[in-house]
Amino acid sequence: MSRVWLVWGVGVVAYIVAVLHRTSFGVSGLAASERFSISPSVLSSFVVLQIVVYAGMQIPAGVLLDRYGSRVMIAAGALIMASAQMVLALTESLPLAVAARVFVGIGDAMTFISVLRLVPQWFAPRRVPLMSQLTGIFGQIGQILSALPLMLLLNGPGWSFAYGSAASLGLLSFVLAVSVIRNAPPGLEVVAAPAGLREVGTQIRAVWRRHGTRLGFFTHMGTQFSMTTFALLWGVPYLRSAQGLSAAEAGSLLTLSVISAIVAGPIIGILSGRFPMRRSYLVLAIMISNAAMWTVVLALPGPAPIWLLALLVMVISVGGPGSMIGFDYARMFNPSTSMGTAQGMVNIGGFLASLLVIQAMGLILDAMGGYSFDSFRVAWLVQYPVWIVAITGVLVTRGKTRKQMGLVLRPIRQVWRERGDRPKG
Repeated sequence: MSRVWLVWGVGVVAYIVAVLHRTSFGVSGLAASERFSISPSVLSSFVVLQIVVYAGMQIPAGVLLDRYGSRVMIAAGALIMASAQMVLALTESLPLAVAARVFVGIGDAMTFISVLRLVPQWFAPRRVPLMSQLTGIFGQIGQILSALPLMLLLNGPGWSFAYGSAASLGLLSFVLAVSVIRNAPPGLEVVAAPAGLREVGTQIRAVWRRHGTRLGFFTHMGTQFSMTTFALLWGVPYLRSAQGLSAAEAGSLLTLSVISAIVAGPIIGILSGRFPMRRSYLVLAIMISNAAMWTVVLALPGPAPIWLLALLVMVISVGGPGSMIGFDYARMFNPSTSMGTAQGMVNIGGFLASLLVIQAMGLILDAMGGYSFDSFRVAWLVQYPVWIVAITGVLVTRGKTRKQMGLVLRPIRQVWRERGDRPKG
């Protein structure tokens, strides 16, 4: 039993460090603007390029994961990201910095789905939904590391020391992954047979044609992108420049985001395990609550009180654990031999939405003159079309999935009415 927790724990550590690398540019956005003398649209292009690479690598990473397993992928991802962060620590060249963020995106793409793949290999099926949630939740500790320690290092010793420290953590996760992680318990590892491009293409098409895969894609898209956009780039500039918060207050709100996800994750995991056929209601509730909370904040004529900003952060942070339901759908409707490919497809959803929103916001901020309250107020509106597309996608693919399964669910009101009619005592 201790071997199970050790393997999973090292995988989670690798994911924590990957999230630190991923979100490091979000908290250092203003410092990056000064170091590389770039405008808001160019700054957003940094992160957009990283996400484009991350999203574009999901299917190749999933295919490679099905072929080589978690250990190789996690170790390679850690080494790639550590090297890229070290280049970023030392360079003042804009082209080199852009290239470094590209490789951060490549390494990041290889990490999460590989860590997630360890869960069904090492844990009993009844524990998989909860352990998947815990994997995603604990990984967000990397956001705390970027929101507080990394920001303090940026404001203290400076850029090179901060990014050099991040690179050192990446090298540590590489060593731990090589030393500890195994793809499956002894005797249970399955080595995939070599496949040509034609077979890979056939597998990819087959995975996407499954309604459950597309349901997971739209689930991930609508729940995850708002918090990702906030954490990866525009959250700290928005809180500091438009809302007038200090660096410490902004960092504290990002920490609150992680705490909120940690609290919400186990609840969502337990509910998903107990009511697997009703998970889409959770997904839709998260999307609608995100949109409603942003509407309240953006409707104000001036900066919001800090308690309302805290509530906003808490609500949109539930989208992180909520997006994990998309991977549950992928696992339910795909065989184990194509699990990595399916999870990669699902993971594209939220990050594709995020990159579109991040880039659009950068262009709007540029056009409206920079990081002002009014500029951000307009820029955040680009989220609403994504929610409309995602909610529509979930409703359509949910109906097709239920029809394919021959499943007819009774309305929730009828279920609750029948429970209320049961004799007491």
